[in-house]
Amino acid sequence: MDIQHRSHIHSQPNEAPIVLQTHTPFLNLNTHKPKHYQNLIKPTMDSEIAFDYSPFLKIYKSGRIERLIGETPVPPSSTPQNGVISKDVVYSPDHNLSVRVYLPEKAGEKLPLLVYFHGGGFIIETAFSPSYHTFLTAAVSASDCVAVSVDYRRAPEHPIPISYDDSWTSLKWVFTHIAGTGPESWLNKHADFSKVFLAGDSAGANIVHHMTMRAAKEKLSPELSDSGISGIILVHPYFWSKTPVDDMETKDATVRSKIDSIWMIASPNNKDGVDDPWLNVVQSESVDISGLGCGKVLVLVAEKDILARQGWGYKVKLEKSGWKGEVKLVESEGEDHVFHLMRPDCEKALEAMNIFAGFLKGEM
Repeated sequence: MDIQHRSHIHSQPNEAPIVLQTHTPFLNLNTHKPKHYQNLIKPTMDSEIAFDYSPFLKIYKSGRIERLIGETPVPPSSTPQNGVISKDVVYSPDHNLSVRVYLPEKAGEKLPLLVYFHGGGFIIETAFSPSYHTFLTAAVSASDCVAVSVDYRRAPEHPIPISYDDSWTSLKWVFTHIAGTGPESWLNKHADFSKVFLAGDSAGANIVHHMTMRAAKEKLSPELSDSGISGIILVHPYFWSKTPVDDMETKDATVRSKIDSIWMIASPNNKDGVDDPWLNVVQSESVDISGLGCGKVLVLVAEKDILARQGWGYKVKLEKSGWKGEVKLVESEGEDHVFHLMRPDCEKALEAMNIFAGFLKGEM
């Protein structure tokens, strides 16, 4: 997951930390004290750090959250960038949520459709963060597709499962264009709904899995006879469990505890901790993934990523589940979590992009 591993990312040079006020149940301290006492300790609590995940975020004992990266949005561009144009479109007026739509400058009539969900542990980053704008622009250029990058509400202000609810709403909005009569002209004209792919990294990959499971049970559109999803790409997926998924996953109690605590920030109300079915998809025997609603899956993992063994375990579990599709896993040797976002022009990132684009082009 991004927060745990991207330890050498720094904020954009001119990017000021974004400070948002929120109150989370696990930080609701001293509520039994008299009001005058609370007033005395409030300044101290507001400056005392409860969780420090620098350079990503800090959470203070008062409940205040300070996000340190990914908060300065990159605007969409009608001027081609790497041969790609983009614009933002509201998909949920009730919650003021938007998607960013990307289109090749010289788009043909119908192109594969990619719906992308960003990572960040459900807590940081947005669809408009610099790293995601760069990645989606490159992906659309490399694969000649139309893409929709989804912004969803983040924890802890909006705890799990709100991010999943928003993601489902975004998919239903996308599929309102299946007959060419939706609200967004680029999707009406250019999206080939016989070639729909979902993809995401880290927490976004987790979202992709759950959306694809749900799409097999609930119709995204009355026009569909199946899930409507051709394939999915899970990039460094964020799955986890209380105990290691295999002998190769870290047993370091300090490391595991830190990952556990990040999930509890995102999902403070769940009773199962990191064995919550939203997160423990791989190890839990009670989580059945045989009904995954697509025919092809590509899993990308990074060798040094603490989450890599979860990706390997996902592939094995899917193969053994009775699911009838095809799954492929590719590991980037010597690399760590979401390295391709940090160093998009390095050799391994370019290799991963070629594999990503090839999947969208039908090369698997």
